[in-house]
Amino acid sequence: MVIDPKHLELLRLFDEYGSVTAVADVTHRSPSAVSQQLRQAGSEIGHALVEPAGRGLTLTAAGRLLAHGGRDVARTLARVQAQWEGHLGEAVGEITLAGLPSALTHLLPDALRRLREDHPHIDLRMDDVDLAEHEFAGLTRDVDIVVAHSLVAERPLGTDGLTVVPLAREPIDVALAIGHPLADRAELTPDDIVDCRWVGVPRGYPFDTILTSIEHLTGRDLDVVQRIRDNRLIEAIVASSDQVALLPRFTTPRDAGLSLVPLTGVTTTRWIVAVMRPDTAERVAVRAVISALSRVDDAAV
Repeated sequence: MVIDPKHLELLRLFDEYGSVTAVADVTHRSPSAVSQQLRQAGSEIGHALVEPAGRGLTLTAAGRLLAHGGRDVARTLARVQAQWEGHLGEAVGEITLAGLPSALTHLLPDALRRLREDHPHIDLRMDDVDLAEHEFAGLTRDVDIVVAHSLVAERPLGTDGLTVVPLAREPIDVALAIGHPLADRAELTPDDIVDCRWVGVPRGYPFDTILTSIEHLTGRDLDVVQRIRDNRLIEAIVASSDQVALLPRFTTPRDAGLSLVPLTGVTTTRWIVAVMRPDTAERVAVRAVISALSRVDDAAV
């Protein structure tokens, strides 16, 4: 019996996305069509590949084995595609990229200029997302390059088994209104700011680890009055109040009515990295985009 590669791909997708509805969404098919194809795959192979689980379906042991094989096939096809592109020596095609806005603001302007000059046949399609650190890895199922960040390590949480390439390092400073009593300081320590009222980020977001470190070092809880994702909104709140926040040094506007003061005594430098599936990372066009994004060796960083 020869196994149809289309069945392997379907099982791979079902294993990765976890439901018939999710597979239907990403493959632009109806849930009933996906269910029918799963049944057809099991019938042709001669083994049950899915079984009921609550109100949905889950893979059987046979289904999981073939889903793993589907991943191997996908990686092999992508590797052959990358080798073929390398043979042709061409960086062409559509590349999808998603990442957090503050990092993309820092990296994209120069990257787009470099790509326009050196690789005009790459079509870069972008989306901005702001997620908890461990959530970025999941985007690699649908996106070629995910720009993520971490203050803990070069490899963000949840990226085991994925290719991670450092792009830049950026200090995170304490942001205060220009008229704040601490705004003219050359640097600040955790003891200096432990009594401040804070605008934080949602728990699980990398910047929150700095606030946690301040609490551990001082032995006191911070007064986090609100938790907000959008840096522009945080800037506006800080500039017009006595509240303080943590903001990236390179992408916070200099005319926003803020003073950015370095914080000592805790780790405040974030790694900005590209996260990709290993097979995707081998594509010539993807490597060209990564090279254009990279600012690791930039003296300004």
